[in-house]
Parts: sequence; structure tokens; C-alpha cells
Amino acid sequence: MTSDALKIRFAIRQGDFTLQADLDLPGRGVTALFGHSGAGKTTLLRAIAGLDRHRNALVRVGDEVWQNDEKGVFMPVHRRALGYVFQEASLLPHLTVRGNLLFGWKRAGATQAQPDMDHLLDLLGIGHLLERYPNKLSGGERQRVAVARALLVKPKLLLMDEPLASLDLARKREVLPYLERLHAELSLPVLYVSHSADEVARLADHVVLLDAGRVLASGSVAEIAARIDLPAVFGDDAGAVIAGVVESYDAHYGLAQLRAGSVVIRVAHRPLPVGTHLRLRIPARDVSLTLTAQQDGSALNQLPARVVSEADAGAAHVLLRLDADGMPLLARITRQSRDRLQLVPGNQVWAQCKAVVVFAAD
Repeated sequence: MTSDALKIRFAIRQGDFTLQADLDLPGRGVTALFGHSGAGKTTLLRAIAGLDRHRNALVRVGDEVWQNDEKGVFMPVHRRALGYVFQEASLLPHLTVRGNLLFGWKRAGATQAQPDMDHLLDLLGIGHLLERYPNKLSGGERQRVAVARALLVKPKLLLMDEPLASLDLARKREVLPYLERLHAELSLPVLYVSHSADEVARLADHVVLLDAGRVLASGSVAEIAARIDLPAVFGDDAGAVIAGVVESYDAHYGLAQLRAGSVVIRVAHRPLPVGTHLRLRIPARDVSLTLTAQQDGSALNQLPARVVSEADAGAAHVLLRLDADGMPLLARITRQSRDRLQLVPGNQVWAQCKAVVVFAAD
């Protein structure tokens, strides 16, 4: 563990609920706390912030210890160099956007340079909103202002508790590109609570998978997404996350050709410069399997693959992990299809990818 990493240890008891966590996390990039409702994500985030105090805990951010009960250390929340973005923006209603931002700026101290704010206004696209009051902003605009305010306190750790949960689909699509831009530029660690597999695949570098107060797994987003032994990845949320590079673009058909290792994948997309690094997500429900290559199908991508392992995925389905020349894939198919094709680990198949989700630059 490097000196700029996060060390978090809690044993929390709240009535009938128990949360156990002992984590070493990266000191930069986005770590997603992922799991279904009731998994303990927000409980853990509030404990890290010091909003709720729990005994026998350890929180270390880089070389700074925020809590170490063995040594009698507990730093109150107002002394922790953190930014916190909640589900609701919680802007001060009597202040304009400028006033809300200055509130965060003053918390950071008077020595902060003006360009920091200017850069944030540009990154989050809120410069034209400075004189508006919160009640004149859309939900997406309010959340972008809340993110800017949290960053203006010069945090060593940014905590985001499902910041898109209260937004409709259109507003989520509005905010996500700005969060991606921040992801690309921020050098501080971000803990991002979510129960959306797409958000995690799009934004996170590292994932902590929580279920009923237990840490089931902790690792890179690609590693966790490709596992089939974790209950929380079953069902419609299962899907492989892959890094790709734009190799060419066919303007006539509007298709980008992406290379992921030795595998080539074509996707419908707006024009992209050759060499652009992208993150892909291939949902397991959109991968179908055949024993031979199909010459008369509509699927753009047919990849030779080998069945690696299998897990149950409900009463009617199984989840198969595939290896496509070193690239992991997941396929969710019915038990009947598995038996009809006589699929077992080691079989060679053709994986037809009916849908590939392309996210912004990695």
C-alpha cells in the first residue's frame, strides 16, 4: 500500500444490521461502493466522513489519520479535508450559485487561487449559472454546482453518495459527461456510492462490492465485472467491462472499429479520432452463442471464444464466462439453450454481441 492510499476499517452494528469492512483502496481515481439497497454503502460513507461515529475503527487518507480508536484519535468532520456530494444537492436556497460556490471556497481558506474556480466552472459547465438561485436550476445543474462546491474546499477525499439517484434519465445523461471529465482530471481519491452497473462501468477504476454489510470483493472494475461467482453481478446487470482503442472509423455506416487486445469490435458511434481510448461494456444479456460462425445474421460482432466457467443466474438462466482470445466476456443464456448446445467448460463457441455500450475516454 502506497502512502497516498486509503485505509478503512470498520465493524459497525446498528440494531440488527452489521457492517464489516477492512479495505486498502487506491489513493487516486474513482472507487465505487456498489451493491443493492441495504448493502451498507451509505452507512460506510457516512462513517468515513465522521458524520456517524463508530468505535474500533481506522480511517487513514494518505499519511493523515482521521480515526484510529486504538490510539484514541478521532478527527471531527469539520476538520476532515473532504468534500461530500449527497443525493440531493442541498444548496443554500438564499444564495446564488456564486454565493454557494464562495461558501465552499471560503472553507478552503483565503489563499486559494482564483483559476481553480474558473477551471471548475469550465469543467462542469456552470459559468453561465453564477447569478441564478437554486430554485431556478434544473436537477442536473444543481448537482453540478454541488460537485463544484465540494471540490472548492480543496478536499483530500471526495465522497459522492448516489449523486444521480434523484435525477431522471435525461438529467443523468446531462451530468455524466461532466463527471467523466472530472474523473480524467482529478488527482484525488473519490468514493462513489451507486447501485447502477452502468454508472460504475462508466466512471469507476476500482469497485468494492457490498452485500448485506459484507465486502464480497474489491478490485479493478474489469476484474469484478468479469466474475460470475458474485451474487450481485447476476441478472440483467451482468456484463464485461473492456478497454478499447479506436482503430478506424467508417463514416458511411457510422461505425467505429475498436481494438481490445487482439479482438476487433465494431460499434455504431459518432466520429471518433483514431487512437482514442474508450471503455466498453458488453451486457451478458446481449451476448448470444452459436457453435459455428453465422453468415446470414445481423450481429456486427461475432467473436470466437471458449467457455471457461458457469454459474446459476436464476430459475431459467445460467451465466457463462467466456475467453475471447484473452478478452473476458459474459453470456446470460437459458438452461435449455445451454443443454441444447451441450455447452460445458472448454467448448469452443461463437459469441454474437448484439449490443456494445461505449463510454467516454478511459
